[in-house]
Amino acid sequence: MYKSLMRASKISDPHCVSYKRQHRQESFEQAPMYVAIMTYVGYGIVTLFGYFRDFLRAVGLEKCHLAQERQEQKDFIPLYQDFENFYTRNLYMRVRDNWNRPICSLPGPVFDLMERVSDDYNWTFRFTGKTLHNVINMGSYNYLGFAENNEDFLKTVADKTVQYGAGVCSTRQEIGNLSIHQELEQLVANFLGVESSMTFGMGFATNSMNIPALVGKGCLILSDELNHTSLILGARLSGATIRVFKHNNMHSLEKMLKEAVCSGQPRTHRPWKKILIMVEGIYSMEGSVVRLPEIVALKKKYKAYLYLDEAHSIGAVGPSGRGVTELFNMNPADVDVMMGTFTKSFGAAGGYIAGKKVPLVDYLRSHSHSAVYASAMSPPVTEQIIRAMKCILGKDGSTEGIRRVRQLAENTRYFRARLKEMGFIIYGNDDSPVVPVLLYMPGKVAAFAREMLQRKIGVVVVGFPATPLAEARARFCVSAAHTRDMLNQVLHHMNEVGDMLCLKFSRRKYAPQPDLCDDTDFELDS
Repeated sequence: MYKSLMRASKISDPHCVSYKRQHRQESFEQAPMYVAIMTYVGYGIVTLFGYFRDFLRAVGLEKCHLAQERQEQKDFIPLYQDFENFYTRNLYMRVRDNWNRPICSLPGPVFDLMERVSDDYNWTFRFTGKTLHNVINMGSYNYLGFAENNEDFLKTVADKTVQYGAGVCSTRQEIGNLSIHQELEQLVANFLGVESSMTFGMGFATNSMNIPALVGKGCLILSDELNHTSLILGARLSGATIRVFKHNNMHSLEKMLKEAVCSGQPRTHRPWKKILIMVEGIYSMEGSVVRLPEIVALKKKYKAYLYLDEAHSIGAVGPSGRGVTELFNMNPADVDVMMGTFTKSFGAAGGYIAGKKVPLVDYLRSHSHSAVYASAMSPPVTEQIIRAMKCILGKDGSTEGIRRVRQLAENTRYFRARLKEMGFIIYGNDDSPVVPVLLYMPGKVAAFAREMLQRKIGVVVVGFPATPLAEARARFCVSAAHTRDMLNQVLHHMNEVGDMLCLKFSRRKYAPQPDLCDDTDFELDS
């Protein structure tokens, strides 16, 4: 009787139902076996040709463009390891034209691209003087469309620039602590629902420079295997012991927590000073969402600390854009260290650390290298974040912010649903605006990016070592600034290119769905 009542209470709990619904929406379909085989065969062929070309360079039949030691330096320890550059020399150079493309306009929902060509197989480029106009931008992290140049929206930013100037030229601890910095930190704390926050001028450094201040020798870091480089660098700089658990795998995490609590430190078996679990809200290469309720439960069970990086999730998920804690209807106080960046949803730069005032924020103000030595955040950037956050909160007297949050959610679900119907394999959560489309084979990666650019669609393609060797992909980032016509245009060309390059590897069948809504559904009453 008691068990049946408990089962009934779990089913009726909206938090439990919401979490189960979120977890079911994640998709990581495996490719057919022939795709995996052809992917490795493709890399094998390219590698063989690479060795053949290295032989041609060695005998002087082909010019080597890479940096080399001078003849008189041959007896010194080499600065350039020949084998380490093999991938760059023979694989990356074949597809280098798909990266570092120079744009010459606002990076909004569309942008202008400077045309360039190569006369030496991508070793160098030259500009043709032509511009490719109105390319649909499917690669920027402009989730809420705040990377904009609307004069009405940016008036306060211009005013603050006139008042404070463009730079501070000092650290916060000296004479660079402005009133708008304090206003921003209070606003961030209110937005997240925590006691206090601290802001930094660089998002990457927010992780890499603050993690060493929180943990050190004698501490243990349990890190998700797909964590961002900034988290990995911060963990390595800290001097703490690092152990990696499988992505979003709670059995792997709990096994490591049990071992850490029971066995303690190696050799001495003394208890760890701290155990810190490091995860991301949305993983930028997979589009997956952290299993926050289960991680919080494990954190409490084993008396560990939780560090949550919300670089891609803050502003992008949750009914009002407050990130994964709101998405799962959880108490922000359950997360010990909340981290996020302003470079994505807020159209600015920098990052924040938020949580309890005394044991966390006040401690970091005096111990964080990023706080003590780095220059204070630029006033125009600070005001841009303030005006974007006030817009989301509705403190600007409009409903524009919440309209953008809802528009992003709708665009994300629409774009993902249509790609699935077409037969593409896509990774991640249905609520994630990061949409990885799996391409697998190295030749198709370059061909896909070039074909899409010819159709005036800018995409980001990603391969090894940023992804596993056999899981190269195109990463789409959906924005609230994308109109339904833009998304339909992208989907139309995706369908054509997918058929042309044979990229529709999915074996699942999805029933076609009608348009989930149109733009008029987001007109809110003032």
